[in-house]
Amino acid sequence: MRGDHVGSAYRHPDDGPDDRPSGVTVIPGGGQPNMQQLLQQAQKMQQDLARAQEELAATEVEGQAGGGLVKATVTGNGELRGLVIDPKAVDPEDTETLADLVVAAVQAANDNAHQLQQTKLGPLAQGLGGMPGLGF
Repeated sequence: MRGDHVGSAYRHPDDGPDDRPSGVTVIPGGGQPNMQQLLQQAQKMQQDLARAQEELAATEVEGQAGGGLVKATVTGNGELRGLVIDPKAVDPEDTETLADLVVAAVQAANDNAHQLQQTKLGPLAQGLGGMPGLGF
């Protein structure tokens, strides 16, 4: 760098390649980010996340199996809330098939809940740099 800009983040185009590690952000003038503003943004994101999680807990999604013979209802956060079994699915001689249909319906409902989570929480998780434990 040229001597007239010692200690500054200014680079003259003729200075040649920048030897700073990639990903390093230089704040013009050597200033620091506004910590109060960063804290406010983090607090807002936390409030948005809490609101989205409340909405997920209150939203129900359904999954079904056997062409609708078994239907499972779960909340957006995966809590099983209901199970409806059509009498046509009940064969006392073959409870194994019924159990398989129940498992498949619950899995389908949970898949739908996961998609809802991605829709509601995905953008928030990205803003927070990913959220460990939520599978994003």
